[in-house]
Amino acid sequence: MSDKSPTDENENAAEAPRDPTIVEALIPVGALMFFLLCTLFTYSLGGEESKQGWNVFGVHVEPRKSYVHLSLVLAAAVAAALGIRLGHTWKALEKGIVDGIRVGLSAILILMVIGILIGTWIASGIVPMLIVCGLKALSPTFFLAATCLVCAVVSLATGSSWTTAGTVGVALIGVGEALGVSMGMAAGAVVSGAYFGDKMSPLSDTTNLAPAVAGSELFEHIRHMAYTTVPAMIISVVLYLLLGFFVVSGEGDTSSVTLYGDTIAKSFNLNPLLLLPPILVIGMVVFRVPALPALLGGAALGALCAVVFQKVGWGQILNVVHSGYAPDTGVEKVDDLLARGGLLEMMDTVALILCALAFGGVMEKTRMLATIANAILRLAQSTGSLILATAATCIGMNVIAPDQYLSIVVPGRMYRDAYEKRGLHAKNLSRTLEDAGTLTSPLVPWNTCGAFMATTLTVNPLAFLPFAFLNLLTPMIAILYGYTGWKIERIKPAE
Repeated sequence: MSDKSPTDENENAAEAPRDPTIVEALIPVGALMFFLLCTLFTYSLGGEESKQGWNVFGVHVEPRKSYVHLSLVLAAAVAAALGIRLGHTWKALEKGIVDGIRVGLSAILILMVIGILIGTWIASGIVPMLIVCGLKALSPTFFLAATCLVCAVVSLATGSSWTTAGTVGVALIGVGEALGVSMGMAAGAVVSGAYFGDKMSPLSDTTNLAPAVAGSELFEHIRHMAYTTVPAMIISVVLYLLLGFFVVSGEGDTSSVTLYGDTIAKSFNLNPLLLLPPILVIGMVVFRVPALPALLGGAALGALCAVVFQKVGWGQILNVVHSGYAPDTGVEKVDDLLARGGLLEMMDTVALILCALAFGGVMEKTRMLATIANAILRLAQSTGSLILATAATCIGMNVIAPDQYLSIVVPGRMYRDAYEKRGLHAKNLSRTLEDAGTLTSPLVPWNTCGAFMATTLTVNPLAFLPFAFLNLLTPMIAILYGYTGWKIERIKPAE
């Protein structure tokens, strides 16, 4: 019995669309890579050179989201054209696009609220207060390791990497800039710490989703993840300490720290009560208040603090919510640091997510994703190769689909029977889904998580990817365990 895609009600059953071959399924993926390279060099050749980017064959290449928007739209058009060739109607493909976008709507709403929260928290003095506290407490040498650990604790308590990055992460990026730490390194430490807690906390949605899809139990899933995640975290902290001693320590500028601290202190009323809103937001998330109400409540508290402590008018608050905070401290570096937030700042990222999910929706509807994944599964002849195939599929889903929930649900659904047939416990699958699916999602610029981190931390994922040590190491450790057989649980005869 052939496994055909469900056709739209307007499609004739006698002309049901056929499944793509592996070559056909890979054409849109190749097209995406080709368009990314073309737009990358075209924009770089025609744009102004900035401090961020790389020199490739004498050309300054700077990653910007505009490259990815166009590339995703063109790749989606290629996928849609192939879908029509396979027998799908446009109406069916359009439904696939809408269904794909629906997956990311909650992420889009949270992203928009985070923009509001960042704006009001800067205008109120909350973020400036956290920056000043960080400048006093942290030194360049220990900054990266401390940043990773602080974000890990906050994310473990909240279960949310996005909340962590949007609150303490924003402040720590500011501290790092003032200390003279590379923005890529600082963002990598924030992302590593934030995703440690997101992965290990029972409050996290992905931590609950993975065992539900794989068929394991929540707390046995968390205990099993500790074997890959904790060693990766220890290695990451050691690497951050080494970077601090041998790379960052020589770059710290005491005069910059003093300039930032003094300028912020003169421009804002830094009342200790400003620390209450972050504590309350973290508390709300810990007590399972849904993310949107918790973040909206935090934004409202920020607006109230702006009125009470900074004497900002309600008209100015509305402008901050819409367009972000526009400081005028008299120091350009501090103004650049604090000019953040607002709905408009998030709209470019929202458009990026919509383009990415539309591409993923076409790939899903035409069964190109399933064809690629099935081809990978046929290559898995051992436990190690099965775990490698699972990890590769999760990473591929983050690139193609591109949403971390899809990178867990689709491979989990596909490989569940394969693990059972090999006598492997379901918690091996759930662990690998998180090791490779959850942790690699922020490293892809057009993934919902990567786009969020890029906008929130103002650092492109390609810049912080080499320094997001936890996110890079954990999938490698999981694959190593698969080939060595260490900490790979098998189903007991009684089960």
